[in-house]
Amino acid sequence: MKQGKLIVFSAPSGTGKTTIIRKLMETDAYKLQFSVSATNRSMRTGEAHGRDYFYLSTEEFKAKVEANDFLEWEEVYPDRFYGTLKSETEKQISVGFNMAFDIDVSGGFEIKKQYGFQALLVFVKPPSLEALAERLRKRGTDSDTDIQTRLAKAERELAVADRYDVVVVNDILETTIAEMHNIMRTFLFEPEED
Repeated sequence: MKQGKLIVFSAPSGTGKTTIIRKLMETDAYKLQFSVSATNRSMRTGEAHGRDYFYLSTEEFKAKVEANDFLEWEEVYPDRFYGTLKSETEKQISVGFNMAFDIDVSGGFEIKKQYGFQALLVFVKPPSLEALAERLRKRGTDSDTDIQTRLAKAERELAVADRYDVVVVNDILETTIAEMHNIMRTFLFEPEED
C-alpha cells in the first residue's frame, strides 16, 4: 500500500486556514485526515479529547517531549504548548491516508525536514495585515491585547512565508479553495519525477 502524504498549512490566526482545510476534507478522493494536535491548554466547552486536541497536563506534555514522542512541538505562547504526536501521524499515513496539519511555521519546517518531498508546506496569507486585524476584531473572540499579540506573531510568520513550498493569498475564499484544489491534485496525484 502506498504511504500517505503530509500537507502542512500555516497562517496567521484569522487568515481562514481552518475553513480551507475543512473544504478540502470534503473531497473524498484526497483521503485527507486532519492531524489532531496535543496541547496542555484546558478543554473548552464543546471540545472533545482526541477530536479537537489531545489534552495533556503540562507534566505529561513535557514527558512526551523528553521521550521524543512529537514530530514537532512549540511553546506557542508562554506556558502554552502544542505538538504533533509521531504515533498518530504514522498510524494514518501507513494505511494510505493523507494528513492535513494546521500548525505554526516552525512546526512546518520541522515536518518538512523529516519527510522531505512527502510533505507539502502551504502558507496562507491574508490580503494585508489591516485586513487580518479587521477579521480578528469581527470574530469577537480576542481582547485588543490578544489581537495585538496575534498581529505581532503574524508579522514574524509572514517574514518566512517565502520558505514554504506554496503561498496562497486568502482574499476571496472561493478563489482560494479553487487554487488549493489544483495544488492538492498536483501534489497527491501527479506522478513523482525521478
